Amino acid sequence: MPQFLGQEVHLIGNRPQIGDLAPDFTLLNKDLEKVSLADFDGKKKVLSIVPSIDTGVCSVQTRQFNGNLANREDTTIITISIDTPFAQARWCGVEGLDQAVMLSDYFDNSFGKSYGLLMEEWHILSRAVLILDESNTVRYVEYLEDVHQEPDYQAAIQALDSL
Repeated sequence: MPQFLGQEVHLIGNRPQIGDLAPDFTLLNKDLEKVSLADFDGKKKVLSIVPSIDTGVCSVQTRQFNGNLANREDTTIITISIDTPFAQARWCGVEGLDQAVMLSDYFDNSFGKSYGLLMEEWHILSRAVLILDESNTVRYVEYLEDVHQEPDYQAAIQALDSL
């Protein structure tokens, strides 16, 4: 059972597993435009899911994936949180990551529900990393039981390299 602030939390929905087709989603980007999974067809995808971009671990996670993988032509790094698009845009500006793909699930929490990552008690997303291939099949998952822990960046990058 995942934990947040030292307490067990309940997640709404079912988490995709390796071999599953990733559920489609429509979220808002920093410019308040609707973006769906289909917008990234033909590319490998790193879904970096964080509770809030304005926290230390979430910020580090986002910088790590964008810093290590942003130059790959065949891959898109997508950071997803419940932060508003305005907060995501502000963070990107401060961090100098204006090209980072940030998507917001604040409107209806549909991503969190369909990916089994919405914390019922807090209405924020649990930390996770999913790697999808070009056809949106899940090829790697890391669901962190302690939301305050960083993911295993090297394992995720190795999984991506193996595609």
